[in-house]
Amino acid sequence: MEILWFLLAMGLLFAVLAPYLRRRRSGLGIRQVAPGSPDAADPEAYGFLRQEEQDVRMPGPDRDLLDVLDVVQATQDWRAASQLLAGTEKEGEVRWQRVQAFAGAASLELQQKPGVGGAWLRAWRSDSPKDPGGAAVHAEFLVQQAWRSSSAGTDDFRIILEEAKKVSEEAALLAPGDPVPYIVQLAVARGLGYSHEEFDQVWAKIIDRAPQHMGAHLAALHYWCEKWHGSRDDADRFATAAAARAPQGSLLAALPLFAVYEHLPEIVLVQDFFRTEVVRKAMEGALYAVHSARADDPMLAHVRHLLVLFLVRGERWAEAMHQLVRVDGHVGALPWTLSGDPAAEYTVYRNLAVAGFEANGGSPATLPH
Repeated sequence: MEILWFLLAMGLLFAVLAPYLRRRRSGLGIRQVAPGSPDAADPEAYGFLRQEEQDVRMPGPDRDLLDVLDVVQATQDWRAASQLLAGTEKEGEVRWQRVQAFAGAASLELQQKPGVGGAWLRAWRSDSPKDPGGAAVHAEFLVQQAWRSSSAGTDDFRIILEEAKKVSEEAALLAPGDPVPYIVQLAVARGLGYSHEEFDQVWAKIIDRAPQHMGAHLAALHYWCEKWHGSRDDADRFATAAAARAPQGSLLAALPLFAVYEHLPEIVLVQDFFRTEVVRKAMEGALYAVHSARADDPMLAHVRHLLVLFLVRGERWAEAMHQLVRVDGHVGALPWTLSGDPAAEYTVYRNLAVAGFEANGGSPATLPH
C-alpha cells in the first residue's frame, strides 16, 4: 500500500512539473539568472515602481480620497470624509469604493491601536447620526471587523454581522436611492447564510437602484460561489447572465473571469490549464471589456489586475505588460489582496511578465504606453 501511495504522489508531482521541464528542455520559457546579471530583466526600465512604493490601499488612483484620508487620520476629524461622500454620486462605483476605503482605514487603525484606533468614525456616528455617509461607512466597518477579527460561523462573527445588518438598514433609510447599504448587506447575507430567496430580495433592491454596478456584482458573485452558498455552475450562470445583458462599454463583460478565478484549483494538474477553452473565453471577454470601457471607469483597474494574473499564467507576456503599465503603483485589488503581502505578490507576477516579455524579444522601446 505504501508503494501505491508513493507512485501516486510521484505521478501527481510529474503532472505538475512536466510542462515546465518540457519548456526548459526545449529552450523556451524563462531562464533564471542572478540579480545584476546582464541578462537579468529590470522592471524599473519600464518605469515600474519598487515593491515598497506600491500603494496597497486602492486598486487605482483616487487623489481626492487619499487627500481626505490623510486629513482625517492626521486630525481625527470626520467632517472631510462626510463632505467627500456627500459630493460623490450615489449610483456610481466610486461611492462604494470610498465607503470601503474609509471603513478599511478605521478597521486597520483599530487593529493597530485596540480600543482607540478609528476614533474619528465613532465620533462621526455620535456627532451626526443622521449622516447617510457615516452610517454606510459604519456598516461596512462592522462587516470588515467581522471577517477580520472572528472566524466565520462563530457567535462573535454572527453578532457583529447582525449589527452590520441593522446599521446598513439605517443607512438605507437615510439615503433611499443609494445602493451602497444593500451592497454591504450582500456580505452580511453571505456570512449569515441567507437562503437563495432571501439573498434575491436584497439583490433586487440593488438592481432597482444601480443595475450595472460592477462592485455589487462582484460582491454578489461571492455568495453564488461553491465555497459559500452556491456552486461552480451557479456562479458561472450569474456571471454569464450579467455579461450577456451588459451594455456596450460595461465592465460586466469581465465578470466570467472573476467566476473562473473564484473556482481555480489550489494545484493546477491539467497541462496548459490557463490556455483551456473555458479560461481563454473568460479572458477574451475581460480583454474586450477593458478595451471598450471608458478610460476613467473606476472599476477598470480591478479587471486589469485580475487579467495580469491570468495573462502571466498563460504566458501571454506582451498582453500582461500592456495591463501592468496602466496599474503599476496601486495594488489594492484581487488577486493580490488575498496575500499577506499584496505588494510582494503583485511584484512577483510583474517581474515574471517583464522576464517573459524580454525572453521573447520585448524591450522598453517596443512596449507602447
